[in-house]
Formats: sequence, C-alpha cells, structure tokens
Amino acid sequence: MPWKRKRTQTKLTRRDFPLQVNLHRSNLIYIEKKGFSQGALNTLKRLAAFPNPEFRSKQAMRISVYGIPRVLDCGYEDEEYIALPRGCIDELLGSLNQYEVPVVLEDHRSLGHSIDVEFNGVLRPEQEPAARALLDADMGVLSATTAFGKTVIGAYLIGQRKVNTLVLVQSSALLEQWKSSLEQFLNIHEVLPEPPKKRGRKKKQHLIGQIGSGKNTRSGIVDIATMQSLLEGGEKSVKSFVTEYGMVIVDECHHVAAFTFETVLKAVEAKYVYGLSATPVRKDGHHPIIFMQCGPVRYLVDAKSQAEKRRFSHMVIPRFTRLRLPNANGIQDMYAGVIENHNRNALLVSDTLKLIQEGRTPILLTERKDHAVLLAGHLSGKVKHVFLLIGSDKQKDKREKLTALQNVPDGEDVVVVATGKYIGEGFDAPRLDTLLLAMPISWKGTLAQYAGRLHRNYEGKQEVRIYDYVDIHVPTLERMYHKRLKGYAELGYQVKFGAADQSVSVIYDGHSSMLPFEQDLDDAIRSVVIVSPYLQKERIVKLLPSLQKAVASGVEIVIHTRTLDDRELSNQESVRETIKMLELADIVVHTHKALNQRYAVVDESVVWYGGVDFLAFGRKDTDVLRFTNSDIAGEFLALCGHAESEQLVMEDVSM
Repeated sequence: MPWKRKRTQTKLTRRDFPLQVNLHRSNLIYIEKKGFSQGALNTLKRLAAFPNPEFRSKQAMRISVYGIPRVLDCGYEDEEYIALPRGCIDELLGSLNQYEVPVVLEDHRSLGHSIDVEFNGVLRPEQEPAARALLDADMGVLSATTAFGKTVIGAYLIGQRKVNTLVLVQSSALLEQWKSSLEQFLNIHEVLPEPPKKRGRKKKQHLIGQIGSGKNTRSGIVDIATMQSLLEGGEKSVKSFVTEYGMVIVDECHHVAAFTFETVLKAVEAKYVYGLSATPVRKDGHHPIIFMQCGPVRYLVDAKSQAEKRRFSHMVIPRFTRLRLPNANGIQDMYAGVIENHNRNALLVSDTLKLIQEGRTPILLTERKDHAVLLAGHLSGKVKHVFLLIGSDKQKDKREKLTALQNVPDGEDVVVVATGKYIGEGFDAPRLDTLLLAMPISWKGTLAQYAGRLHRNYEGKQEVRIYDYVDIHVPTLERMYHKRLKGYAELGYQVKFGAADQSVSVIYDGHSSMLPFEQDLDDAIRSVVIVSPYLQKERIVKLLPSLQKAVASGVEIVIHTRTLDDRELSNQESVRETIKMLELADIVVHTHKALNQRYAVVDESVVWYGGVDFLAFGRKDTDVLRFTNSDIAGEFLALCGHAESEQLVMEDVSM
C-alpha cells in the first residue's frame, strides 16, 4: 500500500567509489565521474545545492510554486565530469575521506603573474587578525562592519600576495572609492607596455586600471571592474581576460548570489579569491552561493565590540507616531500611507530642523523616491544646503552632488535626503552624524548598512544618533520595529528619548529580560498593566508569586490578552483555566479581539516594549526595550483603553 511505503536511502560504501578519485581545481572543482555509483555522484552533487527559500515560503502560504525550483543547484555536469564551486573543496575532501578514498588533486588555478608592489600603510590593531586570517587561506570571506577598513585590507592583500589582481565591485561609486584607496595605499613599481599605435588622442595609461563607469583602462596589473562591465554577448558570457589574474577580490560579496555576479565568479580561475562584506547573510536566503564562490567566512568582526572601540557613542531615539491605516490593503498601501501622512512628515521635518539648530548633520533616509522629493521640498529654503540623492540621477550628477556635499564648509548647515538604494553601498560622507529613518524597514542587514553611513570618523563627532519612527498603531509596521530593535542591539546601540535625555535605556533579549521584569513587579507601588496576546499557564505559574506579592501590597494589576475565540481550539480550555487562576488572585483580565501588541507599564512610568510576550514562553531571539518615560507610558496605556492619554507622544507640527 503506497501510504505504508517508507523512503529508503541507500547507504554508501567504499564500493560506490573508484579506486582513486581525480580532482581538477580551476574555475570550478572538476570530478571525473568514472567509477562512481549514481548514489555517490548524487551525494557529491548535493554539496553544491541547497533548498530554495522562495519555494518553501510560497508553499507554506499555499501559493503556486509553478516554475520555482525546489532546490538551487550551483554545480555543473557533463558526460565525463561533475563540477562543484570552489568553496565546496573542504566538504568534498571530507566526504571522500569519510569513505577512505585516495584523491589525486591537480591544481590548474591561475597564479597570473607576479607584480612588484608594496603596501604603503599600517594596519590598525583590530585589522591585523582579519588580514592574517585571509592570508592563511587561498579563499574566504571577511565579514566586517562599515568603516572597519575593508578596502585597506584589500590593499594589504595585494601587497602581500604580489600577483596581478582584479577587484570586482557592484557600482561606480565603489569603483571610485577603491581606486582612491589603492592609489593611496599601494606603491606599484611596474612599467606598462607601450600600447599599439592608434590614430587620435593618446590615452593616459594607469597602473591601476578601471573597467566600467564609462572607462576601459585595463592594465593587467591591478584592475578594478564593475561586474556588469565584464559580461558580453547579451550578458551570457564573461570576457576572457577575467581568467588572467592571480587574485580576485570581491567587494560587497553578498551580491555574488545574483545570477549575473555568480556567472562572473564561475569564470574566475585565480588561485586567490576573497570576498568582503558587512552583511554576508542575505534576506532571500541565497547566501550559500556567496560561500560556494568565495569560500567560508574566515574572520567575523563583531559589530557590538567594534562599536565599543569607536570614539563616539551610538544612540537610537524612538519617535512614536500616531499614524493609523485602518483601510490599508497590503504592505504597499501601508507604504503609501506613510508617504502621504502629513503629521508624520511634519514630525520628520520638525526633528530635522531641530537637529540643524543643534549643529548636527542629518540624513533623512526613505525607500521611495517620491517621499524623498517631498521631504526635500519641505526642507528647501529652511536649510542652507539640501542635497537630494535619488537613484534616477545620472552618474555625472551623482558625482557632482557628492563632490559638492564633501566641499560644504563645516560651519554651514547641510542636510541629505536620500533613498536607501542610493546610499546603501559606496556612499561616503564622514560628516553625517544623525540618521532619520523616514520609512520602516525590517531586515537587519539593511539596518546595519544604513547605520554604517554614520560610523566614519570625523573631527568633533561625539555621538551618532538614529531617529526611529515607530508606527505603533499599525501592527505590520510595529512588528518591523521589533526586528529593528534586535538589529540595534547587535550593532551596539543604546536607547534614549530625546537629545536632552541623560538616561540610557537597555535593550534586552527574551531570556535576559525576565529577571529585571520580575524585579519591576516587586518594586511596583501603584499599578501594573501587561498587554500580552498569548497566555501560557506554565509561564504564569512561574510569575504568579511576584504578581500575588504585588497585589497583596495594594498594587492594581490589569492584564490585556486575546479573546478565547481568537485562539486555536485546542488551546482554549487551557487559556480559560489560566484566566480563572489570575482572577482568583485578584488580577483583572480584559480580552480583546485581534490583539497583537506586547508591552507592560509599571506605575504609569516604566515601560517594557518590544517583541517579548511576558505571559508566554516566546522566542529567546526577540528583543524588548525598557525605559522610564511617563508621557510615553500614558500613550501606551491609552492604546489598550486603560487610560486616556493626557500628553501626546507626537506633537502636532506644521510645515
């Protein structure tokens, strides 16, 4: 009977492999198929494959998966060979060793040609172990925060390896940055061959060549190229000279997972391949491709410890908005509502003008071009220098704007209004010290990239700030803030409320928050309000002694949770018993339909707010913020109808 059949997986033995395996390392690892059983070949091919997250996501949501592969395969196969990406070498050798198979490894990788080059600089102490980790291997990824000095380490690798090198970048802005950095940190003692004689004006030759952004001055010594410039034939093939280098450095290597970028890396035959990135984990789940093409992470720079080493403090200032979007149909409607909301935009402009008065240099960052244009229009005429940076600008206009921005004297007011894609990579304005996050985002990698724009050292910079606009009345946008909160904690940011606030609030995770929360219950004098969508009997039994102690000392405790019919049927009886247990302890329980928010307010002043459900055992990787602010506490109490808000969190401001 088919429903009783069990899938059997054939167990491999030494007989499934040839007497000797011949491997050939070049742009890929080629494995001669002769002598392998089909089961053994399938096992090796799986080293270059991984489940497609998009397939799983759509399948879970009961959306059609037609045309979407279940598995993403980065390998290659013909009649004689299977081929795996270079980054699979360790797993491949480990698998063969498991079955005691002798291996003959032939290395056909290119060493290019040697070059006379010296590193003209000094690594900072924190950069030295990162550089050593890369030099100890012939491929791998450096994961380091913005402003760590990845381009300097790239220059150091060139100076140490002393082979001709190709640096791959994603944008023209990054190309210019690399060219400037390599010219500063490398002394190249090479003579370029005379070019063939041609009619017309003689082009100036450069030891550091450029391929892309309207130029082709390839030197064959050290070259910097945009990925797109290396494709030809309708982006179906890679230019042949890519195989001639001894080392390839891939900046912002998280882009390698894109098909065109992967195509270029598959053609690379260099012995040394390194990737540099601040965020080698991708939101779409395709990051295994990065490690297959560039090798594993050899050195990881912890963002929090790096923040502690900087000369300035890192603060995030939450700004709770009154935005409500009851009729929004999907996330795009919500984004449109954010852009069109007059009061929310007025708050952004008002905060920006106050920052200018403080002598700060802010950047307003949004995800939509029309939003950036709108905000820049409101600031124009109120600030001396307003720079609008959006993706539709021509390359020449971008360069001119960036040059003008960098040339603004320190004593003159300046504000930047930009779209996230414009300043995500390759944007360098060290004077910036304040980011206003005008549009909600959720992915921690994007947050790290945006925050990194503030982390460049600059004379007089003592504190960098991120103003985060939290739309607590829109559940989807509020959940996005919970994800950002975790990102802030990982980046080493602390929280305060306003520039004049001297107290710093703490970001806790789901585990570390429990003891201080119970301490707040013990210290309560008048009231405790807990808003918790879920109730778990085991958690409440553990918390009950603290709750009963507070009630016995005259503290009023009120809990807001979901209605019984808003829960799974199998859980309703347990919740009913839990509510009865709370009520017997003289705790007031109110139920609400479709309750999503999670927070607690103690004595109308201490607020716990974030993704932690205090009356249920939630995920430990969620984060929660604890702070003391009676005005904001009043707004949270009004959210659940527990009290009328006497002071609005967001001021009514006009533009």
